[in-house]
Amino acid sequence: MIRSRVRPGDLIGIGTIGLRSRPGRTALTAIGIAIGIASMVAVLGISSSSKANLIAEIDSLGTNLLQVQGGQSILGDSSPLPVSSQTMIDRIPTVTSSASVIQLDTKVQRNRFEDEPNGLSVLAVGAGARETLELKIASGMLIEGKASSLPVVVLGSVAAERLGIGNVANGVTVSIAGHDFAVIGILNALPLNPDLDRSVLIGDQAAFELLGVDPNPTTIYLRVRPEKIEATRPLLARTASPMAPNEVQVSRPSDALEARAKVDEGLQKLLLGLGGVALVVGGVGVANVMVISVLERRGEIGLRRALGAKRGHIRSQFVIEAATLAGIGGLLGAGLGSVVTWGYATRQGWLVDIPVTGLAYGVGGALLIGAVAGLYPASKAARLDPAEAVRPHA
Repeated sequence: MIRSRVRPGDLIGIGTIGLRSRPGRTALTAIGIAIGIASMVAVLGISSSSKANLIAEIDSLGTNLLQVQGGQSILGDSSPLPVSSQTMIDRIPTVTSSASVIQLDTKVQRNRFEDEPNGLSVLAVGAGARETLELKIASGMLIEGKASSLPVVVLGSVAAERLGIGNVANGVTVSIAGHDFAVIGILNALPLNPDLDRSVLIGDQAAFELLGVDPNPTTIYLRVRPEKIEATRPLLARTASPMAPNEVQVSRPSDALEARAKVDEGLQKLLLGLGGVALVVGGVGVANVMVISVLERRGEIGLRRALGAKRGHIRSQFVIEAATLAGIGGLLGAGLGSVVTWGYATRQGWLVDIPVTGLAYGVGGALLIGAVAGLYPASKAARLDPAEAVRPHA
């Protein structure tokens, strides 16, 4: 008795006959799978690119910046930091630099005749602000040295926009508490300190001498040796205010960016779930197409069975056809998702990061969905009686 055999190469060729003979149906079904895979790859890629850009931003700004602020007393009143708090903090060996900031209870206007609210704050900054806050000038210069006692200001990026000041070349002034201050600089945006973007900075000596400001700092920013952050953080409240450490708040500005990354991860899981639903819908489409294919090709199946093909050969043929169809969709989806990721990340100015594992999982998932979707039609085809299959049907 001659045993029926089919070589793997022949089986692949037989398994793709149905796809090659019906290119239109194949394309439409593959597109259904591609949409699901593309959405999943795009979600992973865009989320990964956003996270990569965020991590690069955090690394460039440094995670060793800490912020010490006065909190509230037991009665709910604001509790300012002691005048000596910055000096005391500077004595901590792990602190590399610090700068104090005092928020003034006054408004800033384009000129003394205006009175429209603009939401801007006036901050008096001390020495060390450039190094500690890593201030970078977009136009003009910073307040340093003897300039800290002069009636001059530096504008945050948002403050300059709201005041309608684009450069400092023409001797522009602003009004603070009835005094005219010359604008000598405009800052670049500060991602770790967005409050400073909406502020007008004056020298601390000018604030004391011209405006009679209380010298108690509102906030102290400090840089710590990166490997000593966790060891230093618990010391700051008691060092800044030994009499009331419970009324001092210590935070790390980069924590807000890291929290945003975690929110992005939660959103990524939600969108991946939606992409998975689209992929399952595509798998149902594959199963539906394969069932129709079995019904249309009863004659072919019966003839092959009559010529000696075993049930396993028929079953393998249709499983390979379904998996190939889904694999084509998976490859198309992976390519489309990569293009979408690249385009969106480039437009946002992000680093482009398309995870290779995401591409592999996407194509692998499509193959798996296709194979599973083809099991029922393949089993149905394998169970057809050869004599019944080749008989003409009305």
